[in-house]
Amino acid sequence: MISIKSDREIELMHRAGALTSQARALAGSMVKPGVSTLEIDHAVRDFIRSHGAEPSFLNYSGYPGSACISINEVVIHGIPDHRKLVEGDIVSVDVGAYLDGFHGDCCGTFACGKISPEARRLIDVTRQSFFEGIKMATPGHRVSDISHAVQQYVEKNGYSVVRSFVGHGVGAKLHEPPEVPNFGPAGHGARLLPGMVLAVEPMVNAGSWEVRVLKDGWTTVTVDGSLAAHYENTILITEGEPELLTPLGGDL
Repeated sequence: MISIKSDREIELMHRAGALTSQARALAGSMVKPGVSTLEIDHAVRDFIRSHGAEPSFLNYSGYPGSACISINEVVIHGIPDHRKLVEGDIVSVDVGAYLDGFHGDCCGTFACGKISPEARRLIDVTRQSFFEGIKMATPGHRVSDISHAVQQYVEKNGYSVVRSFVGHGVGAKLHEPPEVPNFGPAGHGARLLPGMVLAVEPMVNAGSWEVRVLKDGWTTVTVDGSLAAHYENTILITEGEPELLTPLGGDL
């Protein structure tokens, strides 16, 4: 069943979302040559806890990090470690914060120093595909109207959308119904209603949409070794335009 959030629950989700967005901005500011992904992870963890919250991802189904930090061909769920970033990397940082009984969830892909024009374009198209998708996030539309808009924009620009992983509802649980794919025909799925909260998260590959999960059970990479980017915000369906519960800022 899809949860319709009350005014009080939305207020609490604003707080969780704002903190999550700030954690994303902190992580993005640390994406520089010579910095390890574990350093970024620990900074995110400490920042979230310093505000009376807990990282949503830490120990979630056994995940060992506070953030998912995915480099280059890693699409999602990269596990933080001692690997140091190098000039030209693109780095997706997915963060969540659990505060006062509710989760925030967001992601951005960041440039490590100077990156190639091709990598910059992939990041920009992935980010914009989110905004193309949420143009359809208004009452009366259906979930797959968002999905279809994302896919159309991505494929028009010569990239592919990942099929194996999708967006989702967010609330007292990190993952709630409905699933929000980034692909598929319009006009399907649940009808959007005010009070729904969704994590819309395009995962875009420069090459094929196919991915595989490594032996650690988490790290998901492109099958063909192409670059991948990931962008996500938590949105609230309102009577009018959707509202971002994870505000923009430091997400480029």
